[in-house]
Amino acid sequence: MFGKLLRGGRWGAAAATMLVLWCGPLSAQIAIKNEDVDIKFGVQGQFWGDWTQSSDTGAYAQNLYLRRGRLMFGGDIGDNISFFFETDDPNLGRTPKALNSGFIIQDAFLEWKVNNAFRLDGGEMLVPFARQALQSPASYYQIDISNISTVNNWSTSSSALRDMGFQARGFLLGDHLLYRTGLFEGERDANARNSLRTAGYLQYDFFSTETGYAFLGTALGKKKILAVDGGFDKQGRYRSWSANIASDTPVRHGDEIGVNFQYIHYDGQKTFVAIPDQNNLLLELAYYAHKVKCQPFAAVSSQNFVAAETKSKDLERYGSGLHYYVRGQNLKWTLQFNRIVPRSSALKAGNEMTMELQLFYF
Repeated sequence: MFGKLLRGGRWGAAAATMLVLWCGPLSAQIAIKNEDVDIKFGVQGQFWGDWTQSSDTGAYAQNLYLRRGRLMFGGDIGDNISFFFETDDPNLGRTPKALNSGFIIQDAFLEWKVNNAFRLDGGEMLVPFARQALQSPASYYQIDISNISTVNNWSTSSSALRDMGFQARGFLLGDHLLYRTGLFEGERDANARNSLRTAGYLQYDFFSTETGYAFLGTALGKKKILAVDGGFDKQGRYRSWSANIASDTPVRHGDEIGVNFQYIHYDGQKTFVAIPDQNNLLLELAYYAHKVKCQPFAAVSSQNFVAAETKSKDLERYGSGLHYYVRGQNLKWTLQFNRIVPRSSALKAGNEMTMELQLFYF
């Protein structure tokens, strides 16, 4: 299998990069530097084994696939221009199996920094709406993003929560107060004459500040984070808003208690009829024990529909699992079990078990 991957033209660069990262010291950044330009390179690979039970038959679908296969680079040009570019070949090998689907561009944006309080971004980027949607997939509390955070992805013609547009962002009050707001493509009608999509996000960090493009989930005991935030997303008559509290608390000289609570309201109205009016909740809990490099976690989420004709779609998800960090987020194993429980007696509950091996470096 590895021979085929190495012989494939589109995987040659990925394989070479992974070998360099694997064989070389992880403390040394792969970078290009001169007087005006500073560019660094990275990679993320998440290989999954997944067993998902059908709510109709009770049978399990079994898949071994590459959940994420990302190559990325970013850097600075002078003092006030920066950029980030990332490709991905998501769900490679998942049923219906296709090993030649090819890479997509996931992030591609340029940032002009006027000052710390105002920066202007342009390109394809994460839509600033909810904290979990702005987190790095390398450090989720769970094995992956929650389903309640991706409800608007398809209807708004987003690509993995990203959209084309312009965004202003900045940091105030010693970088503790941050904002992001932007104008995005969204879903376009046949003549592209419908309204554009607008989104915004406001967050206050009480302790450690977060000035990067993507936020952390777990900090593995290295930062003290308490963030309170809210966001909105709208296009036409579609409206969504979010509220979130995230906390990473270092304890016992290297351990961490992690908590994330998120509320998201979606209402597609006549603009996106595929998004019924709903109120969704997510609670994630995790404890990192640094001496054994393990982090058990648990999560519960609920999707609650408002209208009587959609109440039968209400469901809850219960998850638990364990991360084992061979070398932090650079190399880790994860095992997670999920139980999906519809509130309607006409539907059956289902199980899902997922195993992940992650390689990450940037």
